[in-house]
Amino acid sequence: MFVTFEGCEGVGKSTQLNMLKDYLCRTGQEAVFVREPGSTRISERIRTVILDPALTEMTAETEALLYAAARAQLVSEVILPALSAGKTVICDRYVDSSVAYQGYARGLGADMIRRINSYALENAVPDVTVFIDLRPSASFRSVRREDRLEREAEDFHNRVYDGYIAQARTSNGRFVLIKPEKDKFETQRKIIEALREKGAIR
Repeated sequence: MFVTFEGCEGVGKSTQLNMLKDYLCRTGQEAVFVREPGSTRISERIRTVILDPALTEMTAETEALLYAAARAQLVSEVILPALSAGKTVICDRYVDSSVAYQGYARGLGADMIRRINSYALENAVPDVTVFIDLRPSASFRSVRREDRLEREAEDFHNRVYDGYIAQARTSNGRFVLIKPEKDKFETQRKIIEALREKGAIR
């Protein structure tokens, strides 16, 4: 199965992904973990351009196309081969991020982002999307604001959150909304339980 993780900045997504990786290792379950943008030599180079805080003149259209380019490489080089081999793929961010960040927060519109990415996805559509459901007003206290997107104003990140919620409402059950707990292990329990119910893990 193809599982993606989404969330606004500072929600603990990376922590939960690392804990899930440990859980799968302990229980003898194999999975391929990747991140967006990144996880291939070309995609990682694109990532450095996208997130470079010095590149303040980057347009929203350029940003969206760069994400799609990095995604196309990742899908072709890693995701599709892994899925074709019967492996579970777990991806830190995917096209729903582009819809939320560039479609909603940048104002390009969800339809434009989906058109751009129709060339990148090659039918690699997630089976389950885990969304760490925490508003920026609650999560931003833990963000160091190092990269170009993290440095955007809070109203930008509020639009990102709204974009995710809008997608969740029309996802036909693909989105699983997880309210994070103060105890990260309790949050992890909720995620594992949800993924088991979806048949993604044991």
